[in-house]
Amino acid sequence: MKQSSIHFRVVLSMFLLFLGALVLNAQSLQLPQGQNFSCTASRKIGITDIHVKWNAPGVKGREGKIWGTDIVYYGYSVLGFGSEVKSPWRAGADESTVISFSTDVSINGKPLAAGNYGFFIAVYPDSCVLIFNKNVDGWGSYFYRENLDVLKVTTRQQKNQPALQERLAYNFYNQTDNTVDITLEWERWKIPFTVAIDTKTTTLNYIQNQMSSGIGFDPPSLERAAEWCADNNVNLDQALQWVNTAMDPNLGGVISFKSYSTKSKLLAKQGKTKEADEAMTIAIENGTAVELHGYGRQLLSDKKPKEAMVVFEKNHQKQQGKWPTNVGMMRGYNGIGDLKNALKYAKLALIQATDEVNKNNLKKSIERLEQGKSLE
Repeated sequence: MKQSSIHFRVVLSMFLLFLGALVLNAQSLQLPQGQNFSCTASRKIGITDIHVKWNAPGVKGREGKIWGTDIVYYGYSVLGFGSEVKSPWRAGADESTVISFSTDVSINGKPLAAGNYGFFIAVYPDSCVLIFNKNVDGWGSYFYRENLDVLKVTTRQQKNQPALQERLAYNFYNQTDNTVDITLEWERWKIPFTVAIDTKTTTLNYIQNQMSSGIGFDPPSLERAAEWCADNNVNLDQALQWVNTAMDPNLGGVISFKSYSTKSKLLAKQGKTKEADEAMTIAIENGTAVELHGYGRQLLSDKKPKEAMVVFEKNHQKQQGKWPTNVGMMRGYNGIGDLKNALKYAKLALIQATDEVNKNNLKKSIERLEQGKSLE
């Protein structure tokens, strides 16, 4: 009987421990509350990826009671709950807001290296200090560490917006080839800042990295890299090496209009006029009808009508008047002011045109030339 009692007590103790564990686990279970929305927003400029991740609180009827209150306090505040340091606003809710840049950027004109940053804002009545911090894993700003700040930059908020923004949002505006504005919007405030990128430098760095990999043995990739450098007037010496490598038969490269025209452009930008002309001669000899027609149109756009006429004539002779070389002759004669011959070749081109778009365009050109007006 005594042994049975001991056995019962052991079983009871084990049961109570098991029950206690269940209760403890039940108390630590975290279910989604649905109060703050988990949000992301992204934008790409050139090769630079910008990504924002935040939790969005709602106004929830507190209009006029958001800014400068315990919801979004001015300056810095000791938040309690184990936090003993003065902290800026978390620029969102719950976990830290995180902003990422895949390349170096500048924020309102101040440089910021590529990376992931916890984003905070010290809000004041008429200005805001944007803070980019190394800690991206914090719970808001409760344990903010100022010594991890990488950049602080000032901006001015825009108050009294006509439309109420219920959920805090990060939106992108006014994107150009080099810049974009990011704006935090909540209630009737907007807090904007401008991200600027040196797209030429970042793209060149990207190309150089790619060319140092297996892609550096691919002739089309080498051609595109060299052409980009020529178009942007950078890295000319290395670009010339790339395009020469692209024509290396040991890599499967071939002589083409594209490769030699790119080489000509690079040589011209280096001031090597004779070599550039020689390369362009080879390019023209290897060009297709469409490639030479496009090059002639490019020369016209560059205000070089005589040079364009030479290309159009070469193309017409080489292709024995096949489409679209008569169109080129029309454009060439128009460029040098010989509208009579331009009209002649326009009519020849109309006979060859096989689609309605080209037919209609040529009919309009003929009508204009017959009126003695040059083509636009």
